[in-house]
Amino acid sequence: MQRKPEDHARLMDIQYLEQYVHTSIPLTKAMGVEVREASSDKVIVFVPLAPNINHMNNIFGGSASTAAILAAWCLVFTKMKLQGLSGHIVIHKNTMTYEKPISAGFTATAQDIDEHAWSKLVSALERNRMARLSVHAVLECGGQQVGHLEGAFVVLPANG
Repeated sequence: MQRKPEDHARLMDIQYLEQYVHTSIPLTKAMGVEVREASSDKVIVFVPLAPNINHMNNIFGGSASTAAILAAWCLVFTKMKLQGLSGHIVIHKNTMTYEKPISAGFTATAQDIDEHAWSKLVSALERNRMARLSVHAVLECGGQQVGHLEGAFVVLPANG
């Protein structure tokens, strides 16, 4: 079955998103973060080894955690922008699991926000109320999953 154009996830300009995060979150520029994909359904960021290396010649755990949080944050940001929503997205809490050492550049992917939870977020923002949302991100290196994040975000109304 062929999908209709309106069925495809809406895309965000990856250059715009990358420049936005480098300007708004300067650490991401120092880390060498690249936005590889950005749509209303999925965000993928790439992080190189060199600026994020630790004493064991692997990725520093703080860089891995930052990349996972960033991918999740970017997914919420992208989905909101593409739907014409505004608000201030902040991480409330997270749990990061490191499954294997990350010995090269890696990706952090966030996708599949629960639609019921998203509807609640939209409804809260439309009423000028704070909203909460859980987002999952996966880290991959060399075709293997090397970590994952469970993040809880708060979106504050832009006018509140």
